[in-house]
Amino acid sequence: MISVGIVGGTGYTGVELLRLLLRHPNVKVNVLTSRTEAGRRVDDMFPSLRGHTDLCYSDLNIEELKQCDVVFFATPHGVAMQHAAELVAANTKVVDLAADFRLQDLSQFEKWYGMQHACPEILKDSVYGLSELNREQIKQAQVIGNPGCYPTTVQLGLAPLFKQAEALVKPESIIIDAKSGVSGAGRKASLGMIYSENADNFKAYGVAGHRHHPEIVEALENISGQKDVFDHIVFVPHLVPMIRGMLSTIYVDLTDAGDTANLQSLYEQFYANEQFVDVMPANSSPETRSVRGANQLRIALYKPQPKKLVLLVAQDNLVKGAAGQAVQNMNLMFGFAEHAGLEVIGLLP
Repeated sequence: MISVGIVGGTGYTGVELLRLLLRHPNVKVNVLTSRTEAGRRVDDMFPSLRGHTDLCYSDLNIEELKQCDVVFFATPHGVAMQHAAELVAANTKVVDLAADFRLQDLSQFEKWYGMQHACPEILKDSVYGLSELNREQIKQAQVIGNPGCYPTTVQLGLAPLFKQAEALVKPESIIIDAKSGVSGAGRKASLGMIYSENADNFKAYGVAGHRHHPEIVEALENISGQKDVFDHIVFVPHLVPMIRGMLSTIYVDLTDAGDTANLQSLYEQFYANEQFVDVMPANSSPETRSVRGANQLRIALYKPQPKKLVLLVAQDNLVKGAAGQAVQNMNLMFGFAEHAGLEVIGLLP
């Protein structure tokens, strides 16, 4: 049994972490922090947890966190890197659900997040936590940068194509048309997030540039081993009037080799042993509600015309796109069964 701390326990990803970890057979959550709710019972704020925990929120106390085996940061960007070095020195593992340890390129981090990195040496030794692709490195990691929700769909959607010795895709042709529920923006009071602004509405955002774009580029470079070929991909996120869920539609141009390959079989074989990635049968269409509440990502492939491939990738942005993947990473770091605490079937209807 390991001791767990969660920093930032009142946001959507923080309470989602708690929901999953309370059912985990190898974990006890001992510390749950909040800047604004210290002293308040968790089940007072989140009544769905009544009868499952008697935890109260507390102020961030680094000495208490250092007593934990692992600390999750479900906090705004820039918080985890202020505490990571001290926790690592105490042999406490860190899983950050924000962006502090996602980008190895410091200039890109500073450009997109508007701050200098507080611990570049820790960043250099951290591991990007996409479980299915970086499993062996995650097992040895002390610090994990949990991937962004959109980049998770893009990387798992495209990885089988770029892990082949033969070029199947023209990288410069990639267009990512992605949609997310409003919980992706976090739990905060904001005019753009209120019901009357989002219900019966559908809009794009970050069209001129989005923070997940450099993360997608860097990740695809690492997956493919190719540099400077993904700079011109197009990524446009959209906000849809639902609470949780994410669907990315990815358009790519195929090479001659890609056009003649059996891509359905390629994907099925690539993910054959992955419990949390479901390659659907040909001519399927994954729905966001089919993965609601589950650590599952579903992929479907279409070839609408020669040399064109359309990938449909669905996940719950709060689970596989955030808290569930963080728990999956923790399981790998501590040698637990990778599915421990994550055997949740999607809620439908």
